[in-house]
Amino acid sequence: MLLIKGADVYAPEHLGKKDVLIAGGEIERIGDGLLEYEGCQVIDGAGKILIPGIIDRHVHITGGGGEGSFHTQAPPVQLSKLVEGGVTTVVGVLGTDGISRSAENLVAKAKSLKEEGISAYCCCGAYGYPSPTVTGDIRKDIMFVDEILGLKLAISDHRAPNVSVDGLTRLASDVRTAGMLSGKAGFVCLHMGSDKKCLGPVFETLENTSIPIKTFHPTHVGRSEELQADAFKFAKMGGTIDFTCGQFEEKFKSVAESLKAAIEEQVPLDKITLSSDGQGSWSNYDEAGNLTEMGVSDVNTIYRQIVYEVKEENMDLEQALIFGTSNVAKALELYPKKGAVQEGSDGDVLLLNGDLSINTVVANGTVMMKDGIICKKGTYEA
Repeated sequence: MLLIKGADVYAPEHLGKKDVLIAGGEIERIGDGLLEYEGCQVIDGAGKILIPGIIDRHVHITGGGGEGSFHTQAPPVQLSKLVEGGVTTVVGVLGTDGISRSAENLVAKAKSLKEEGISAYCCCGAYGYPSPTVTGDIRKDIMFVDEILGLKLAISDHRAPNVSVDGLTRLASDVRTAGMLSGKAGFVCLHMGSDKKCLGPVFETLENTSIPIKTFHPTHVGRSEELQADAFKFAKMGGTIDFTCGQFEEKFKSVAESLKAAIEEQVPLDKITLSSDGQGSWSNYDEAGNLTEMGVSDVNTIYRQIVYEVKEENMDLEQALIFGTSNVAKALELYPKKGAVQEGSDGDVLLLNGDLSINTVVANGTVMMKDGIICKKGTYEA
């Protein structure tokens, strides 16, 4: 049992100074002057800000990369890196390499992260097609593997399998049905590349079928002006779009500019999410398609983007938080268990210092970081 006293609570809506009692891994009570039960761990939240734990919906938990040959494969994510970035819920994905990296390994890593203390899910599939699966069937993966929420696929990219609109429709139908039968979101996470087709195949599918728009979740939508324009159109139609937070200052500024453009164009802000693409590789290519530069992405960039929005763009914290908390949980159909500070929500909360640095991380009611010091590391971390 854990009691956090007198923190300024953003749920993500601002509730003011409250006590938050977490018991059995869930938020039991939110109120004023809550009693300190015998044996209850108490944290003084005075002068601190309490927010929901961050949900990162796009992390290469088994490592991404490999596009510059075998030596460029990125290592798996470490628990402590997720905790340092305030991530209490993660969704693992495969990327370009669905050959040497398997869906089985992805699920195993998700299970290991769960055993180590945070919440972890994943998507079957990768860039290519046929999609890597555990059971040999996308529908069975989603129905019978608890961790699998949906399917990953690349479109409009030079590394994509270039599935036809009919093929995309069949995949979306399978994912949609499996999601309904299993009580999951059942979505297609669409890695979007820079091809001029942009979201054209998705629009064509939506126009010619009754597949609901919530089935498609395009990510990396800030990659080009044309793609962003398509993404804004998609969000206005009711779909969820995802921007990737990059490593460097110019990328934080770029995402901030995209969010400002969305506000100006009256895009529904509750249809926008942020993700890190963490532990995957970022890469640049020349005009001939040759790899010129690559690196490994951090998993703390959603948190850093939120801080950037508040400090550099003067966005209200209440608004900035939704892109990495409640919006994500709603898109993944995990709300309000995730992405909220409510009675009955999972005990996933962060305590921020006045300067917005992370002081404490609580995942499923367990303190993972306190006073800026990691309390719970991964099994093989030093």
